[in-house]
Amino acid sequence: MTDKTMTAEEVVSRLRSGMTLGIGGWGSRRKPMALVRALLRSDVTDLTVVSCGGPDVGMLAAAGRIRRLVAAFVSLDSIPLEPHYRAARESGSLELMEVDEAMFLTGLRAAAHRLPFLPVRAGLGSDVMRVNPGLRTVTSPYDDGETFVAMPALRLDAALVHMGRADRRGNGQYLGPDPYFDDLFCEAAESAYVSCERIVDTAELTKEAPPQSLLIRRHTVTGVVEAPNGAHFTSCVPDYGRDEAFQKEYASTPWPEFSARYLSGDEQAYQSAVGEAP
Repeated sequence: MTDKTMTAEEVVSRLRSGMTLGIGGWGSRRKPMALVRALLRSDVTDLTVVSCGGPDVGMLAAAGRIRRLVAAFVSLDSIPLEPHYRAARESGSLELMEVDEAMFLTGLRAAAHRLPFLPVRAGLGSDVMRVNPGLRTVTSPYDDGETFVAMPALRLDAALVHMGRADRRGNGQYLGPDPYFDDLFCEAAESAYVSCERIVDTAELTKEAPPQSLLIRRHTVTGVVEAPNGAHFTSCVPDYGRDEAFQKEYASTPWPEFSARYLSGDEQAYQSAVGEAP
């Protein structure tokens, strides 16, 4: 079977400016931050980012890499509104398509099934339709005649997700309480890259957890990156929780200062600096 292992830098070398990039995780939970940091070290820009946003969106927005964002929210969880994203949004530096969480899920499902749209009740009767005038409704062809939002497919050029474990073939395992939408991100993308805390033999995957924890299927994955502590400072339960002290520092520090302090070197330099941070 194909060995799909690669480095974070090799992943980023396959990304191009102008792409639509999906980023897995949820808020400040199990984000592929090592891959995001590698992306920030590149010159890739003008991105359309699709994400249940957290510091991934905040950092990319602060660095001026996002042209358009599709999201249901951008939050640090324990800090309700991501401050660097807020600053970018208030300055008007990015476009925003803000949708209901059920609409977001439906858009990924449509893309995963290679459909142009899927009907969904969410969004009707709300300002979602007003702030997204491009959205359309569709009427059921059956006797009920019900009207739905026709949520367009959220097709992705590439997806980045982070798992607890993976094998070299691309099978990815989550060990925490929630799969989020990471499998759909991979299925909705032309190419998908999985970082993980540890690469293990395939047989080892079902020794720690049941087969149902094998969320990511190898046929949807292009590359696998072993990245211990790769979700920091977000959580990757049960390996580690969110680094609340570091997150507070991130949220309260001006972006140029934070970037110079923690993102000016490679991933090893970042992990070293994190270890020395108060």
